[in-house]
Amino acid sequence: MINWFNSLDSTNNVALRQLPDIPSGTVIAAREQTAGRGQRGNTWFTEPGKNLTFSIVLKPEGLAAGDAHLLNYLASVAVAEFLEGHGVSCCIKWPNDIYIGRKKICGILVENSLSGGCVAASVIGIGININQTQFPQLANATSLSLVTGREYLLEDCLEAFMAVFESWQPRLSSLSGAYTSRLFQKGVQARYVDYLLGNEEFTGTICGVSQDGRLIIHDGATERLYRFKEVGYIL
Repeated sequence: MINWFNSLDSTNNVALRQLPDIPSGTVIAAREQTAGRGQRGNTWFTEPGKNLTFSIVLKPEGLAAGDAHLLNYLASVAVAEFLEGHGVSCCIKWPNDIYIGRKKICGILVENSLSGGCVAASVIGIGININQTQFPQLANATSLSLVTGREYLLEDCLEAFMAVFESWQPRLSSLSGAYTSRLFQKGVQARYVDYLLGNEEFTGTICGVSQDGRLIIHDGATERLYRFKEVGYIL
């Protein structure tokens, strides 16, 4: 069920506040967010009424905490396939930002609650730039409208996205190939920063993700594996 609101502080915040009473599969969407949140505590800037900002509540049964990264895969692949359905080629910048070329079109924030070694509930917050054409605060942002030259109805876009999302939801364990095949800079030498080694910069090549969702980068001599916030891209 999709619930639209004209204005909310943050769709993730609303979902988290009401989580015990929200059925799995509920979508909370806002035409305006006054305090949208991104990864690493960043603020998510979006022009009111122009873009998709929404959160999906899931209460998966039997999903081990160690497999929680599959929810990142689910959201990322669903966004990628939604964009591809509009003729737009895109990549997934690990773990779950969506890029067109070297510009960001989507950010994803997944917040999980655990119980008994399993994911009890998940709030998947997604922001997709749809009709916004100017990004004064974001130098590397783009939108579906900028890429295609068209404008879109947000309600239609969200329904189309959810159709893709729901088609993948029962197949979480099958998402790895669809996810890794779209990885940003996969197979290409590029510069990175290793936060585990005192912000050391190095040249390496992304070759995939491990079974537990860590990013694998070969630096020519060794294989490095990173969890979220342990490595950064130098773009």
